Amino acid sequence: MSEKFSKIGFILSIVGAAIGLGNAWKFPYLVGINGGSAFVLLYLFFAIVVGLSIFFAEMAMGKISLSDTVNAFKKLAPSHSKEWGFAGVIMITGLFVASFYTLIIGWVIRYSVVALSKLPADIETSTNLFGNFISTNAWEQILYFSIAFFAYFFILTKGIKSGIERINLWLIPILFVLLLLMLAYSTSMNGFDKAAEFLLVPDFSKINSDSIFMALGLAFFTMCIGIGAVLTYSSSLDDNTNLFTSSLYVVFLNIIISIIIGLIVFTFVFEFDAQPSQGVGLAFISLPTLFAKLGVLGNVLCFTFFITLVFAGLTSAISMVEPCIFYLNRNFGLSRVRSILIVGSVVYVLGVLCALSNINEVKEILKFFDKSFFDCLDYLSSNIMLPLGGIVISIFVGYFMQVNTLKKLFVPYMGERVFKIWYFLVRYIAPVCVFIVLVKGIL
Repeated sequence: MSEKFSKIGFILSIVGAAIGLGNAWKFPYLVGINGGSAFVLLYLFFAIVVGLSIFFAEMAMGKISLSDTVNAFKKLAPSHSKEWGFAGVIMITGLFVASFYTLIIGWVIRYSVVALSKLPADIETSTNLFGNFISTNAWEQILYFSIAFFAYFFILTKGIKSGIERINLWLIPILFVLLLLMLAYSTSMNGFDKAAEFLLVPDFSKINSDSIFMALGLAFFTMCIGIGAVLTYSSSLDDNTNLFTSSLYVVFLNIIISIIIGLIVFTFVFEFDAQPSQGVGLAFISLPTLFAKLGVLGNVLCFTFFITLVFAGLTSAISMVEPCIFYLNRNFGLSRVRSILIVGSVVYVLGVLCALSNINEVKEILKFFDKSFFDCLDYLSSNIMLPLGGIVISIFVGYFMQVNTLKKLFVPYMGERVFKIWYFLVRYIAPVCVFIVLVKGIL
């Protein structure tokens, strides 16, 4: 592919991939219940030791091979290249995640519409509104899922420069500005001080073994590694890009935006004496009722909040499906549009099945191992396939790629000493840590 990411385009695209819907509830909640900034420090440690080390490994595979996920393994393997090509199956994880992730983006779009009309005034009304929507209203779910689906697949048809890079050059700064405006308003509320204390004041007494596992898992999942997205983007990266500093920007921008979202969310939670709750309930049930207390201003703020989530979701979804599109385009000589149609068909069918698996009339048909189809895809991709992808990449780069080739790529940017530290981490520490994430996810 002749198109290349610019440095800023690459950084914002990876930041867009890393910042997703979970930033609005999972990251701030975990920070809050695990000692505030004490947990952030723990997360940063694992993000550098595990996340960043595998991030560099995946980046090296893309930059050196200049190829798609499957052929990167084949080209870089010193032997048994055909067998190593099967490791490229990790990119399928992105399709599984994108299917149910796009459905959730559809929910967010729907709530953006709700924000412009009448917000639920109490928790009971809000719970019924969300519950009825996902359990009885199949066609409306599929409609909003389709809007989200066609939005980012249309962007993908434009390619690297005009599609992926351009949309991230626009959406990430807009997202950041919207968040800053909401943060500025939040500082005028009484709940802001409590939110800042909840998220930012270190309480090391709350750090325990569970906190360590949570920080480790969060560091892995928030770096967009293990599905081939970093590899694919790196293969289209401009040669003048500083690989080391660009990667650090990704880590710290992800942290900053997550903290800002957390401050906004929990300002409203504490302002109205609500309880911080984990998962989608915080965004779709609790927050709309809190915004409703502010009248028309609440509608405006609620709409702004959900629009920022739409932007975050779309930029993440793009990165999940691009590796498969890139593979079909490069390996089979298919046009980009035809590749997108194939990948899009898979994601759309899986996404519709995810939507239907929540509907009362048909959910029993779409239940496997006592889990809904939605939950099965979530469990398979998040708990098994993503960690396996991280382990495979770290082992391949650490033990099978030529160390001199890696030195030639990284030493000019990070120096000999940092390179040795990274190489040690990717060989001995990262795969063990991600294996722990895998075991914890399965048990």
